[in-house]
Amino acid sequence: MRLMVLPCDGIGPEIMEATLDVVRAAGAKFDLGLTFEEEISGFDSLKTHGITLREEVLERARNEFDGVILSTQSHMDYPPVAEGGRNVSAGFRIGLDLYANVRPARSRSFLPNKAPDMDLVIMREATEGFYPDRNMFKGVGEMMPDPDMALSVRKITRYGSMRICREAFKLAMQRKKKVAAIHKANSFLMTDGLFLECFRDVAKDYPEVETEELIVDAFAALLVRQPQNYDVVVATNFYGDILSDLASELSGSLGLAGSINANAETGLCCAQAQHGSAPDIAGRNVANPTSLILSAAMMLSWLGEQRGAPKLMEAGRAISDAVDAVIDDPAKRTRDIGGTVNTDAFGRLVAEHLSAMSLAE
Repeated sequence: MRLMVLPCDGIGPEIMEATLDVVRAAGAKFDLGLTFEEEISGFDSLKTHGITLREEVLERARNEFDGVILSTQSHMDYPPVAEGGRNVSAGFRIGLDLYANVRPARSRSFLPNKAPDMDLVIMREATEGFYPDRNMFKGVGEMMPDPDMALSVRKITRYGSMRICREAFKLAMQRKKKVAAIHKANSFLMTDGLFLECFRDVAKDYPEVETEELIVDAFAALLVRQPQNYDVVVATNFYGDILSDLASELSGSLGLAGSINANAETGLCCAQAQHGSAPDIAGRNVANPTSLILSAAMMLSWLGEQRGAPKLMEAGRAISDAVDAVIDDPAKRTRDIGGTVNTDAFGRLVAEHLSAMSLAE
């Protein structure tokens, strides 16, 4: 099984190395036959090739690899697109049609958090919405008719809405059979109205699943007040992005939030940390690699489920369990969650715990 590895920018190379320590340990433990090949993207690619993400990389990811581990990028610091500053994350999501951005948020009893009973998954559509680099056939969806006016176009399609809603209901069938659709149809009558129409159409195929429709601003408040009421949450791109960060921080830390981008029809999956590149601490070996580690675990589990490969699913669960076992000990935590452990040391601790686990554990 071949995995493409892209260390990218900021703390990306550091958290990638820690993640690979863990994934290699899982590969050995479960005899997965993993091989890794590094590709450059971000600033390294800009210096070498004049662009942050080459089409060749996307083609190789699509045709030559089983999965992708994509580390953090410094998009805000890239030059304009015309000068090679392509959004790497969007490039993968659009280029590989990875429409399902899956973002779990789970509180841990042994870590401080603001939502003790949270255990939900936000299913975010990732290929359209309010994002200007992914809602036009040519050009971008933002424009300035004059220096004092800026306009932005939002795209919501039936095709995009139906398939993300299907994924949400499929996931709900594996969990508590509850799905909440997040919208602002009281203001966006046509765009969010279309999304809700699709949600209701898909719901007809899943009569055993309990559904709820919530206005986005009200849901943000309810997520703080009663997080235990929600299980699978489906949202368009912009809402899902904001709400998933809120949920992750309430559950403990954005640094503990795993994330994958996937397409169930093509079988393509990309693991990606939910947080940014933190250039202010890059190179200091103090970043928390947990988000990328858990994202890689999610990718293995997802690929295992898609392919009917139990060992991949077991490896994903084992990585997640090993992370929890390590951070359960305050002396083994990284600085952002109250400890003193460095990035590389944390990766080794998780890898060592994983290697020592019994397969029945």
